[in-house]
Amino acid sequence: MKKLMMATAATALMAGAATAEDIKIGVILGFTGPIESLTPSMADAAELAMKEVTDSGLLLDGSSVSSVRADSTCIDAGAATAAAERLITADGVSGIMGADCSGVTGAILNNVAVANGVVMVSPSATSPGLSHAENEDNGLFFRTAPSDARQGVVMTDVLLEEGIKEVAVTYTNNDYGKGLADAFQAAFEAAGGSVTINAAHEDGKADYSAEVGALASAGGDRLVVAGYVDQGGSGIVRAAIDSGAFDTFHFPDGMIGAKLEENFGSEIDGSTGQHPGTDSEGAAVFAEMVGDAFDATSPFTPESYDATALILLAMQAAGSKDSNDYKAKVMDVANAPGEQIFPGQLAKALQIIKDGGDIDYVGATAVELIGSGESAGNYRQIIVEDGTINTAKYR
Repeated sequence: MKKLMMATAATALMAGAATAEDIKIGVILGFTGPIESLTPSMADAAELAMKEVTDSGLLLDGSSVSSVRADSTCIDAGAATAAAERLITADGVSGIMGADCSGVTGAILNNVAVANGVVMVSPSATSPGLSHAENEDNGLFFRTAPSDARQGVVMTDVLLEEGIKEVAVTYTNNDYGKGLADAFQAAFEAAGGSVTINAAHEDGKADYSAEVGALASAGGDRLVVAGYVDQGGSGIVRAAIDSGAFDTFHFPDGMIGAKLEENFGSEIDGSTGQHPGTDSEGAAVFAEMVGDAFDATSPFTPESYDATALILLAMQAAGSKDSNDYKAKVMDVANAPGEQIFPGQLAKALQIIKDGGDIDYVGATAVELIGSGESAGNYRQIIVEDGTINTAKYR
């Protein structure tokens, strides 16, 4: 009898092992290009969620999760599309955490993800144009960063509260830059502010004196730089400082990061800005989890952890790694009702789902998905003091 029980147990273990597998998740971010200083911590955060789930042994009968990284370049839609195609056809990923910049995200979504039926959750693509993807994405696209339609309103509130009523605006000439600049101008002027000029700049130039000359001629109490910290945005700021055209700036999310401090230090004291972020309970837990492994407060890093967690929890809720099965579960695990889940509690969440219960994934960014699956939006307002980026408040 004992031998029979042992044989039965062994058979059960073998059956369980047969259903367990290594599930691959694509992490496609601009590891080269205009935000390359931001993406390492974003990828590390995504992989932290994967490790947490793997270590639990609870995902889909004990499956593990591994990361496959790919370079979106942030700016080259052709290269990004090819990289995403390789993730799906060659590497066999079951979901994509990314992409990052709005233009390449749209290209991957339209040309690769929809065609192959693969879920994408972007932690940082913020163009308002992507809000319309719900009509064409077959329910495959989500994002844990809020739309720049929301950021434009937040920028307006910050500047007006600072007493700034007239600004010049320069933006990187792509979907992200133009979408944000237009959203901001509409909100700022509706609130009584004045935009003296709203002009594009191209990334990759060695000299931005002509652009800054035009901005200076138009005037303004502050220069809004809707660009990239690793590219033309920093070039604009350097030319503005060196020429004396502007000495304080307002920085949206693409400009905020350690590189901004490194590039300018106290030269930009008094400058302001904002990026998606929250002072929620989950944000504190996430920072404690990360410790000094990477920068937990870097823009879009908490959002990357949350994007990955949503993919894996949705798989568990669907009982499948197939995007066409689990895409309908992303909104369910992200929102109430259910037991609230914070960073470090993914094992708990997986068990609750396995037992037939409901979860409300709060995560590191107070996740709430609205519409067809985008973040409702929280922001960290910053000010540069003594050459360092400091938190002014959260909105």
